Amino acid sequence: MSEETPRWRKRTARFVEIAELAGVSTTTVDRVLNERGSVSAKARERVVAAARQLAVPRVLPDTLHGLVHIDVLLPANDLPFFNRLREALQRSMQMLDRRVVVHRVLLSAADEARLPQTLGRPRYRRAALIVTAQDTPDVRTALAAAIARGEVVATMVTDIGGIERLHYAGIDNLRAGRTAGYFIGRLARHPGRVLLLPGRLDYRAHVDRVEGCRAQLSENFGHLTCEISSMESLDQDDRCYRVVSAALKRGTLAGIYSTGYGSAGIEAALRQAGLAGQVTWIGHEMLDVHRQYIEAGIMDIVIDQDPDGQVISALQHVLHACGVVEAAPANEPVEFRVFCSANVRHSPYLRP
Repeated sequence: MSEETPRWRKRTARFVEIAELAGVSTTTVDRVLNERGSVSAKARERVVAAARQLAVPRVLPDTLHGLVHIDVLLPANDLPFFNRLREALQRSMQMLDRRVVVHRVLLSAADEARLPQTLGRPRYRRAALIVTAQDTPDVRTALAAAIARGEVVATMVTDIGGIERLHYAGIDNLRAGRTAGYFIGRLARHPGRVLLLPGRLDYRAHVDRVEGCRAQLSENFGHLTCEISSMESLDQDDRCYRVVSAALKRGTLAGIYSTGYGSAGIEAALRQAGLAGQVTWIGHEMLDVHRQYIEAGIMDIVIDQDPDGQVISALQHVLHACGVVEAAPANEPVEFRVFCSANVRHSPYLRP
């Protein structure tokens, strides 16, 4: 009996410490740590958090009960990057805990305009949102309402300003633009004009890329002058062809930086002018057609966003916020990758 008493007293004292730190009774601590039930989810979380903080030497119970629902909102288009992003999400979903249920929601342009109604209140209790969308007043209002309801929100690929989002899971687009400017400045074959061709100015990512490139060239390469196209490419080949052709008619170009798609139009304009391989060209996203242009010496550098890295970053942050993942992930941008003729791979970048 004398040997048992100290152990009981030690356990009682530890229960008192946990109860004081968690703001509950010792009875509640006992129910939680011994999994006897009849305790609210919030009280259970406080007790387990307090026990973890006090380094209690025992296996602690899981604070999660039931399913964790996460909505992932992605643009409904067939651009190669978003096809790669959807494939990356599918790969990551296969590795998640069975309690985590990911609902993929594809948004058309019309859906984005009606985002408050699209989000609404789902039939399940949504824990988190991962969003790739335009930075517009309607989008900000809809996401602010979700945050006010207690839902965790992370942005992915392109950030959205003016909301208390948890994390931006994407590359630093200003630095990506500055990287493009650096390579154009080092690789340009002669002084002159550099055409900056934005993809979509209603996406913050493209605005940042253009500004980053312009700043880098202005600060470090005085022999080059920026010409920012007033026409967005909208990721369309014919628009890129018209913009580049018109720029070439105004004089020789030293470089081209395209922040989006439509590369077939750029290649056609350069080839028609007899300048394929003579103008330094930097683009975005590693695609099979971009590999062909690089290998042919027409395109110099591709900056790739690493879709798998963005999906993993977004999921890590929301799952940590929801209590599924214990270790806090790094609060840093996803690193982008730079490809040239020396490091492109030969297997397809998109599955057939």
